[in-house]
Amino acid sequence: MGPQSAAFTQSRIITAEIPRFCRYMSPAVMIRDLYAFRYLIRQFIWREVAGRYKGTYLGLVWSLIHPLMTLVVYTFVFGVILNVRFGPQSEGSQLDFALNLFCGLIVYNIFSTCVGRAPALIVGNPNYVKRVVFPLEVLPVAILGSAIVDAAIGLAVLVVMLLATSVDIPWTIVLFPLCVAPLCALSLGVAWFLAAIGVFLRDVGQAVTVGLQLLFFLSPVVYPLSSVPESFQLIVKLNPLTTILEGARRTVMLGLPPEWLWWSVVVAVSLIVLQLGYAWFMRSKRGFADVV
Repeated sequence: MGPQSAAFTQSRIITAEIPRFCRYMSPAVMIRDLYAFRYLIRQFIWREVAGRYKGTYLGLVWSLIHPLMTLVVYTFVFGVILNVRFGPQSEGSQLDFALNLFCGLIVYNIFSTCVGRAPALIVGNPNYVKRVVFPLEVLPVAILGSAIVDAAIGLAVLVVMLLATSVDIPWTIVLFPLCVAPLCALSLGVAWFLAAIGVFLRDVGQAVTVGLQLLFFLSPVVYPLSSVPESFQLIVKLNPLTTILEGARRTVMLGLPPEWLWWSVVVAVSLIVLQLGYAWFMRSKRGFADVV
């Protein structure tokens, strides 16, 4: 508690003056503030990971059961019934489809977890809102951290599955974090924005639920980008998740590096969304206590 108390004292001075929006548009301010609460963020991440399955017999094993059950159902529907394949139809197998699908689910679940929980995040923690010195901005960061832990577990399972099926692990798997990094920035920026909006507009939670369902099928999670008609491929690529998903599969499954040009564009967009989401949240948080 010592480092946390010091962080509260050093980084927050209660004042009647309302900070300007432009103050929070500085990446240095954002990094400094989050770094000051690193111990608190670490504790909240652990609470999210450990508390999610508290009291259950299987514990963290459920973090594997959920995606594996989804994988089995999607593989049967899309791989067996609809005969979707990754790569040439003549070469792709149902096993290849399952492995590529699992890789896509690992990545997409990071985004869906952060964004899906964001609208009710502040409303669901009214006790923290009433505490003037509590840094509410760490709550979305903790959700992101727990999602990354789940993704790391899923990636480890995917590597084991690849080894079990006699598939060589390409060296490009070390580039996988580079593909996920912009996704984390994008997810956190959107989560900050939706968490603030969700306080004042409760309907946003319902809209996000529908939006995530649509985005799942509009992103190449259960199908490769190459299966999209050429006339629509550019439109699909405008979705940042497309580049991230395709890049993850290239590094883990195909032994290829990401498409650096598109990756650079997604990094730039993600950093802009991250900064805008942080600024919006910090500028709006003073009104949370009046609504919650």
